[in-house]
Amino acid sequence: MGRLHQYFFTYFETFSAPTVETLFLLVLSILAMESAHSIRFLYRHFLSGITEKSLNAFYYACSHAKVDYSRFMNVTAAMALKLVPERLKSQPVFLCIDDTMVAKFGKKFEDVSKLFDHAAHNGSNYLNGHCFVSLMLCVPVWRKQRIVYLAVPLGYRMWKKEVSKLELAASMVRQVMPEFSAQRNVIILCDSWYAKKDLVYVVDEYANLDVICNARYDSVIYDLAPHPTGKKGRPAKHGRRLSIETDFTLSEEKVWDYYIGVRQVLTNLFGQREVLAYVTASDKAKGARRLFFSTIFPWQMEIFCAWQEKAPLNQTGSSRMQFIPLLCYYFRWNIEVSYYEQKTFWSLCSYMVRSSKGIEMLVNLINVAYCAMKMLPYQDEVFSKYRSESVQEFRFALSEEIRRQVFYATFLQNVETGIKSSVFTKVLKQLLWHQCSGWHKL
Repeated sequence: MGRLHQYFFTYFETFSAPTVETLFLLVLSILAMESAHSIRFLYRHFLSGITEKSLNAFYYACSHAKVDYSRFMNVTAAMALKLVPERLKSQPVFLCIDDTMVAKFGKKFEDVSKLFDHAAHNGSNYLNGHCFVSLMLCVPVWRKQRIVYLAVPLGYRMWKKEVSKLELAASMVRQVMPEFSAQRNVIILCDSWYAKKDLVYVVDEYANLDVICNARYDSVIYDLAPHPTGKKGRPAKHGRRLSIETDFTLSEEKVWDYYIGVRQVLTNLFGQREVLAYVTASDKAKGARRLFFSTIFPWQMEIFCAWQEKAPLNQTGSSRMQFIPLLCYYFRWNIEVSYYEQKTFWSLCSYMVRSSKGIEMLVNLINVAYCAMKMLPYQDEVFSKYRSESVQEFRFALSEEIRRQVFYATFLQNVETGIKSSVFTKVLKQLLWHQCSGWHKL
């Protein structure tokens, strides 16, 4: 618990002492109970046994305390970058952007509204709830003599329709970019919904920032501008319009289960900036084609392909180096895995706080606890055996140790010259309840 306090204090060091204590206990309860159905649930089954603080104190810390939880993203980014070994400092890091829906049945939550969800499984494409835009950082670390990209979600912001999700995502990128001033390549990964000017124009603000994105099938692309002819008149700004069906020559063999074509183009999305356009198809003759853009070129990246843990990057040869930017796009899938884990095992959707500030605080506290399970095995050698385990396995082991230490601390605190029978009985009942809960889960 001392190690955990030292770790989480970095997030709360600018807050007042009572708020620091309250938020740390809240995070500790999230780890100890292995779920966070609600603050009331955490208080009833864990917090009330280790603190004299009232339930309202925890609600107040989330919804009304004068704290800036937006800096959690900067703290997490700085901690993740410190995990990168010296030999891998030149490797690119990736910022994945996406949004996720959280369905809520009640209408008393602040800023709850009807949202369109293309992946909804409730018989309708609309749901009542909240939408969160999130940012994830992928950094390279060593694991069993191979390079593995550790995926760490930096934070969540609730979309309140005051600004677009694109502008919200761009503001989140701007907030964390100061942490990457010493990084050679920072690459944004996003799907076709976020491939719009409000977001992609952020790459022009930073010399070390680029974007690799999926794009709409019907995006307008042009060949490069022809060389000046010396004739009168304004020179052409771009060449002829290109078609992804006929103007891209696909590779002879499949790369990453797809035939891939690539060429340097101009597109309205990036103005006069030359970018790489990738076209993929599962079948040369009749397979549906997808379009991707990359503002970074292969020769601008320094990436150790042979040392990557997984395909497709570790299968590239000299003939495939032109496809490296596109192959890096598969790191974006990590954000989908994070959504699944946090919603299924970390109660990300179960919040019962009404105010939007309280909701954002609780969601980001859950995310901070989740990130701890990702980074602690690389920060502290005591936990190094959990580097190859899932975050759920690590949290289960950690929760057992937390409950054990709480039991001993409570026991010793209430022992004087002899054992107080009533207190001892209460502590034993608490321990027995935790053990029974663990047996039911097993």
